[in-house]
Amino acid sequence: MKKGPVLRCCALTRERLPKKELLRIVRDKEGNVFVDDTYKANGRGCYLKKDKEVIIKAQKSKILDRNLNVQVNDEIYEDLLKRL
Repeated sequence: MKKGPVLRCCALTRERLPKKELLRIVRDKEGNVFVDDTYKANGRGCYLKKDKEVIIKAQKSKILDRNLNVQVNDEIYEDLLKRL
């Protein structure tokens, strides 16, 4: 039996999508927040759908702040928008 793609849940839309259709944001032990291109970095991770509207809504609703338990800078959201 062949397995399907690994599915992850978008923090905002709650859609289950393959990892490659999502962006991963990580908070490490020191409290640093960054975008994880490898999808393997250690720390608390959160996924957002690769969609401009989703990223803007996430910034307004502060969903990443709640999921990562830390204040997320606007620079992270700008970085996410550049990666689309």
